[in-house]
Amino acid sequence: MNELQLPSRIVEALQQALPDNQGFISLHEPTFRGNEWNYVKECLDTGWVSSAGKYVEDFELKLAEYTGSPYAIVVSNGTSALHVCLMLAGVQANDEVLMPSLTFVATANAVSYCGAVPHFIDVSPVTMGVDPIALDHYLQDIAVYKDDGAVYNKQTGRRIAAIVPMHTFGHPVDLDPLMEVCERYRITLVEDAAESIGSYYKGKHTGTFGKLGAVSFNGNKIITTGGGGAILTSDETLAKAAKHLTTTAKLPHRWEFHHDQIGYNYRMPNLNAALGCAQLERLPIMLEQKRTLVNKYAAIFESILGVSLFMEPSFASSNYWLNAIVLDEPSFELRDQILEVVNNAGLMTRPIWTPMHELPMFKDCPSMQLPVTNRLAASVINIPSSASLCS
Repeated sequence: MNELQLPSRIVEALQQALPDNQGFISLHEPTFRGNEWNYVKECLDTGWVSSAGKYVEDFELKLAEYTGSPYAIVVSNGTSALHVCLMLAGVQANDEVLMPSLTFVATANAVSYCGAVPHFIDVSPVTMGVDPIALDHYLQDIAVYKDDGAVYNKQTGRRIAAIVPMHTFGHPVDLDPLMEVCERYRITLVEDAAESIGSYYKGKHTGTFGKLGAVSFNGNKIITTGGGGAILTSDETLAKAAKHLTTTAKLPHRWEFHHDQIGYNYRMPNLNAALGCAQLERLPIMLEQKRTLVNKYAAIFESILGVSLFMEPSFASSNYWLNAIVLDEPSFELRDQILEVVNNAGLMTRPIWTPMHELPMFKDCPSMQLPVTNRLAASVINIPSSASLCS
């Protein structure tokens, strides 16, 4: 098959896998088929619509139970969750934070909110997330220990305070070797699990391996609260601090307003939490539906030359938030041609994010060589992934 035939062949494959008579098929739509209306209506009927109300606590408890995290603190969005995670992990102004260049901009933004500097590292072709082996080799060249016990970038003189692996499209990073690297270099692990609710690494839920983890419930995620996120941690002290910081650092009192530090209005409203409770009840069903969809895709794309469907690594169970096809040979020209033809056919597709090191505000940040990142940027295309497409 030549490159001129590939776009139309991809359209045919998607049409074969997806339901007929759907009109334009979006990349990922929310599904509301449970108790969403009942729970939200209760908030409206009782007037408990803001950050106070029973559903906030209920959602935190149910989220902790589902993920296996001892503590979950729900907040306004995934970016605010990651911001607070980094603060509580001790990231300070002028520190460096290791993170993949191949990520959504929120990861780098959250680092910048702390006054810290993103330091871009390459990813693995197996996970599309941080490559622990490449990272280890890189740190051997640029890391130096100082008398304070911390590790520094000998090229910039800045402390390397943390690393933020991101579980791309719900596919878990290979965490065991990454945690070994973090221990060896005394670097704090903070997980960006924004896309991976319902994903497991060797039987353990993502977001629960690091000191803290951040989850997103944005409108396009596998379950949604409209806008929302959560902080996961096993540390009670950090959990209390997260709750305090995200509720404007207000000290409890029946009527007076006392705040003991600079806090953030990152609270999740009761309305959103009610939606989250209902969505979480249906998450197992949606995970089954999404696995059915990816299996249909796998059977169809197996026979298409020039492109392959990206599948979960052997050590993990992915939520398959967004399915992706990968060109055998990277080509921005072919990628964009496919995007135009497939979108024109009424099937929403999109490229992976522009790598962070190519964005104007981050172009001067420190970075290792990024061959896999650059290859994937010219190769990856997301295809329709809604759970409802196989319901």
